[in-house]
Amino acid sequence: MSEIVMKSKPVTDAMAQDMAGRIEALKNKGVEPTLAILRVGARPDDLSYERTACKRADTLGITTRIIEMPEDVSQEAMLSQIQAINEDDTIHGCLMFRPLPKHLNEQEICDALAVEKDVDGISAASMAGVYSGAECFAPCTAEACIKMLDHYGIELSGKRVVVAGRSLVIGKPVAMLLMARNATVTVCHSRTVDLPGTMRDAEVVICATGRAKAYGADCFSAGQTVVDVGINFADGKICGDVDYDAVEPIVANITPVPGGIGSVTTSTTMEHVVTAAERAAGL
Repeated sequence: MSEIVMKSKPVTDAMAQDMAGRIEALKNKGVEPTLAILRVGARPDDLSYERTACKRADTLGITTRIIEMPEDVSQEAMLSQIQAINEDDTIHGCLMFRPLPKHLNEQEICDALAVEKDVDGISAASMAGVYSGAECFAPCTAEACIKMLDHYGIELSGKRVVVAGRSLVIGKPVAMLLMARNATVTVCHSRTVDLPGTMRDAEVVICATGRAKAYGADCFSAGQTVVDVGINFADGKICGDVDYDAVEPIVANITPVPGGIGSVTTSTTMEHVVTAAERAAGL
């Protein structure tokens, strides 16, 4: 059995405690930290996360502003709405649900968002900042992995870390964040030769490929720390990329799904809004 099941609640509680004083300081300056949530259409998964985000924001004292665009919205209307968000000094961060409908040029819309309000790191400018070390916001899920490891005291400097997955949302940015902490990082993917062997040799493994229970006992070894980013459905239940029941008895530390990275990601979004508000207010 693993030494630590790295659950989200202790992490999000600590983050909330840290944000409380910062939000109070902002409000004392007349600043209401505000997150705009930009949604196209009414996909059930978007609506579900919107409710979660609004509830978390309300608990923390962060204002949310829902902006809903029709499913058939034009490229020009989306760009106009992004520009309005950029120019509104009362909005400090914007969370845009993706993927956008296929008729839209998603990257152009993402890149139109001002980097100082891009709290989920969706623009090319923000991604460049993650790679160069410039001031910006990293994708929230990638940063949530680091926050989880930090909270549970998992040392990264000099450690061998395998990231399974190379997406721009998680795999590539989390690799950069890990290297910024002096970890030795190997990024694996579907073409990696002997993926299980490579994963077994790591001290920390982050799984982020979006395939239900894709990584079983053969991919892990005793003493490892495992962060499971996946949120999938199998047999009617939510599960991660890791076969938790098979792997948990082997490794030292592991995040569960649900109850792991997802909630920390939401809190990271809120923390980015607070930071954006502080920067805008000169605090």
